[in-house]
Formats: sequence, C-alpha cells, structure tokens
Amino acid sequence: MAEAEGYVTTHVLDAARGCPAEGMTIELYRLDGDSRALVRTVVTNDDGRTDGPVIPKGESAVGTYELVFHAGAYLDAAGLATEAPKFLDLIPIRFGVADPAAHYHVPLLLSPYSYSTYRGS
Repeated sequence: MAEAEGYVTTHVLDAARGCPAEGMTIELYRLDGDSRALVRTVVTNDDGRTDGPVIPKGESAVGTYELVFHAGAYLDAAGLATEAPKFLDLIPIRFGVADPAAHYHVPLLLSPYSYSTYRGS
C-alpha cells in the first residue's frame, strides 16, 4: 500500500487583536463511532501555526477527526476574556478526511465572542 501524501494543518488568528494567536494548545482526536482517541497535542507558534502539520504526511487516513482549540486559556493569557464562565472556552471542530492524498487546512479565526473556520488551502 502506498504511503498517503496528504496532511492536515491549522492556523489560529486572533481577530480581536489583529494578530496570530501564539501559544494556543490544540488537541487532535480521531473519531470512530462513539470512541474518541487523542492523537496528539500541539501548541501554536508566534505565527499562529503549529511547527508541523497536525496530521503529517504518511499519517493521513480517511476518517473523522476533531481539533479542540483551547481558546479560553489563550483568551485569558491575552487579557481578553474576563467573565466567568467564559462565553468560549474549548472549541471543537469536527471535520472529515475523504482523500488521504489531499491537504486539508482547518484555520480558526477567533475573538472572545465568536469564531469561524473553513477548509483553507
């Protein structure tokens, strides 16, 4: 079987401050029916990206995944979320990989009271 050449990346932008979201913890889970298995935990760098793909080349497989962005801790550290409980804390984004040879980019645009995502390039 040939090795999959696809991979998954992410990028977090802080819309409230107009800059990359440095230092945000992100967990990647693989979902299979009712089971949810942690694959890895990464942290964004000074460009709001992870130092490598969240799913590197050779590890991409058809399936359903979930990225959990630790937005509350990031917003606390940035001085942007002072209420308790926070409006946004953990942000799960479930997505499917249908083509393990493709690049999937799952960015997050974040503010203390909203977020958005899309399949990027």
